Amino acid sequence: MTKQCTIVLDGKKLSGPSGEPLIDFLKHQGIDLPHVCYHPSLGALETCDACWVEVDGELKRGCALKSSAGLKVNTLGEHARAAREEGMDRLLAKHELYCTVCENNNGDCTLHNAMVDMQIPIQRYEFQRKPYDKDTSSPFYTYDPDQCILCGRCVEACQNVEVNETLSIDFASDNPRVLWDDGKEINDSSCVHCGHCVTVCPCNALMENSMDGQAGPFTAMPWSLKRPMIEIVKQLETTMGAKPVSGLSEIDMNLRQPEIKRTKTVCTYCGVGCSFEMWTRDRHILKVQPVPEAPANGISTCIKGKFAWDFINSEKRLTMPLVRDNGRFREASWDEALDLVARRLLEVRDRHGPDSLGFIGSSKGTNEQAYLVQKIARLIIGTNSVDNSSRYCQNPATKGLFRTVGYGGDAGSIEDIEQAEVVVIVGSNTAENHPVIASRIKAAQKLRGQKLIVVDPRKHEMAERADLFLRPNASTDLVWASALSRYMFDNGLADMAFLERWVNHVDEYRQSLAPFTLEYAESMTGIDRDDLVEAAETIGRANSVCLLWAMGITQHSHGSDTSTALSNLLLVTGNYGKPGSGGYPMRGHNNVQGASDFGCLRNMYPGYEKVSDPDARKRWAKGWGVDPEQLSDKVGEGNFLMVQSAEQGAIKAMYIVGEETAYSDANTHNVHSAFENLDFMVVQDIFLSRTAEFADVVLPACPSVEQEGTYVNTERRIQRAYKVLEPLGDSRPDWQILTDLAARMGYDWDYTHPSQIMDECARIAPMFAGVTYERLEGWKSQQWPVAADGTDSPLLYTDGFPNEDGKANLHPLEWQEPEESVDDEYDLMLDNGRMLEQFQGANQTGRTAGLWEQVPNGFVEVSPELAAERGIEEGTWVRVSSRRDSLEFPAVITDRVRGKTLFMPIHFGKPGVNLLTGEHNDPDVQTPAYKETAVKLEVLDERGDPPLPASNYRYGRRIPTQGVEVAVKWARRDYSPPPAQQSNPRKM
Repeated sequence: MTKQCTIVLDGKKLSGPSGEPLIDFLKHQGIDLPHVCYHPSLGALETCDACWVEVDGELKRGCALKSSAGLKVNTLGEHARAAREEGMDRLLAKHELYCTVCENNNGDCTLHNAMVDMQIPIQRYEFQRKPYDKDTSSPFYTYDPDQCILCGRCVEACQNVEVNETLSIDFASDNPRVLWDDGKEINDSSCVHCGHCVTVCPCNALMENSMDGQAGPFTAMPWSLKRPMIEIVKQLETTMGAKPVSGLSEIDMNLRQPEIKRTKTVCTYCGVGCSFEMWTRDRHILKVQPVPEAPANGISTCIKGKFAWDFINSEKRLTMPLVRDNGRFREASWDEALDLVARRLLEVRDRHGPDSLGFIGSSKGTNEQAYLVQKIARLIIGTNSVDNSSRYCQNPATKGLFRTVGYGGDAGSIEDIEQAEVVVIVGSNTAENHPVIASRIKAAQKLRGQKLIVVDPRKHEMAERADLFLRPNASTDLVWASALSRYMFDNGLADMAFLERWVNHVDEYRQSLAPFTLEYAESMTGIDRDDLVEAAETIGRANSVCLLWAMGITQHSHGSDTSTALSNLLLVTGNYGKPGSGGYPMRGHNNVQGASDFGCLRNMYPGYEKVSDPDARKRWAKGWGVDPEQLSDKVGEGNFLMVQSAEQGAIKAMYIVGEETAYSDANTHNVHSAFENLDFMVVQDIFLSRTAEFADVVLPACPSVEQEGTYVNTERRIQRAYKVLEPLGDSRPDWQILTDLAARMGYDWDYTHPSQIMDECARIAPMFAGVTYERLEGWKSQQWPVAADGTDSPLLYTDGFPNEDGKANLHPLEWQEPEESVDDEYDLMLDNGRMLEQFQGANQTGRTAGLWEQVPNGFVEVSPELAAERGIEEGTWVRVSSRRDSLEFPAVITDRVRGKTLFMPIHFGKPGVNLLTGEHNDPDVQTPAYKETAVKLEVLDERGDPPLPASNYRYGRRIPTQGVEVAVKWARRDYSPPPAQQSNPRKM
């Protein structure tokens, strides 16, 4: 419990939390201490000089004070007031005031609000332009030095929150300004366009381009009109004072409020689960504004979450149902389309049996959508052949966790990852695939000394930042993980007390480790023995370890076994059930966790109850009001097997919601032929995707911002999203489409709001017993499992494991050769994965032009040694051929890859990289082994420009600092603390 204290403010006693920043302490009491540079997510920067108070007769910056028992603060004294006003005068000297025609005059401008609250009578120091041009090089935001007050918020956010370490302020120069890579243009620097700097800017110096001319009644005026108006107001201000002018801007600010809608939503890209406000004016998205209260991300975003929402209003959006007639699509009414779908699905069921149909729910849609997809499949059709895209990525991780600890999700929260003594990242390009979580790890390493171990064949950003980087040979991760487990036992680092109390099969498992010596691991993995020992010692001696892994582990022919080996290692070292510990499989899509949680799995009801369990089957039958015999107890087929069955003629019809299966599944040729072989196919999506091109009926769904619902992020956190915009055209929310379809198939469920769907699931599934929309109101969230009283579980396994005896299970393993490897002809291995700038098949991100500017072309990464051997230069076109097909792309020469390993992003070209991948898969869960693709490389007689522009952030040069170097400002000879006046305040 937080310790309480009482302070005295201007003679009045105030009680509240001890150790809280004074500004926040007073805000909770309804008192605003004027400030500009302070931000609750950034702390005290001490740059703006606008929050002075007196303590024991001495001036102190209020932002740097913390509440404590007996603290006496005086804000009313003349000395403190004069100091605050001088501080504000200095800020205004750097900032050209034109609030009424400024896009940022929206109630959220800290500088404007502080100035008005302080009732500044006149701008004392004359504003003078700075000798710098506005930087408009970024396609996403603009920096205007003439508006910059040098508060340093952007620098602190970049250096110590995002930890991209691009921004700084040259306080020692004659005309200080914010710098990108010590003086580059924004778009030519290491900036990743995450938007942190824009989010925290207290004025309009940094502003989203989407705000430009869109935010108020006067902002759309051309500068040829704005400039004269500004000059007139400046002259008026010097004669009549600032108060009438600021009063006018206050009127303008209030007039704007009804037109600007601020709605909380949840990002629908990766699995981090960022939530934020989306600001709109009519259908125009003004900006995405994260807030400190957001549970997963706080003020953080990435380039996609902050800026990649153009697809919402794309002219390519589907707005009417499409029905195929004579090989061509035509528009149809909803009645015609849904009647046709209902009739054909039932006909296929009745003619060929329930298991002749397959359903794929969306890993990007809501939990309520997933629930209804599996309910239609199981209750109406009678099949358990229902799945989601976790089959392509995270099912092996889930299998490994089920084998060992019992829950198929992250062991704790993002906060646990932050507070761990050691973080181990395996097969995860976290900085590009889960950038907000990567920022938390980078900050913990930089600011709090967290140790970082990265194991990956590719040297990405997190590998560059690692305290220890291990680069194993492909498909050998089980070997080093098992060797480390053996090392723990052999060298007294295994947590024997934890194992004895909480874990089964310890002796059997220990015996199974006999082959995994350090010498064997070194020979198989290529990792130096000393590095293996260092990793083992670091992990074994740490008080808390979090281990993160992703598709670099799971997309192998034995990904389930390797995931199991990683969880085994955590059990051996006692790293479950305590803060800062556990296994964290990084979920790729925004709701791939939720789609699985809510039943889009071939063998599980919502809440991970087995369809083969008679008790679970009875409960679900009772909850749905049918006899248990109506629900099949036969495990169905996952999407990978469904596609194979479709090609073989066993699956006759498929219903696919929001998944680009034709692009994402392995061996594209077979996927396409399978879809062509179906008798009937329905696709429900927001665009005419590659998958939808094969459909007989296409149903136009809504994106997340046009419907309400809930999502589950990678840390098992259930969050609520609200409707930002009305559906475009005649598109409809997923849950409404599925409810209407069910009614036409004889099941009138009569849902009128998605909360009713959640209520139904919570009544039946014990894992979600206490989940309600009321408990998810606003920024509130719940992490499953959730008890009936609403108590949730941020950290799992604190009182045991969800197995019959309450214990975890160590799972013995043997290393097995990958299903596909190199030979004399196919002598290279092709790695593949996502990039920061795009997402999957780019159906959403591809509608944002600025993203294509960052990476306009696909490419193949080639190691310097392979390039030298084969005469490949930057921009040389090469043909990459697997045992199935070939693709041609230009080469990027980089040490991100090594030796005879290539890397290709998955986002470019249709049909894309899966033209090369095969159908070999993990035998336990049928996840395709995308990362096991042997290829050969032919150098083509074609040269082009480098596929990655020279301005791409990967070529930037970061400038790490400890944050805002305000001491440099204070050390200047021409700086004097307020209330002394400055000769030239705009220079600092």
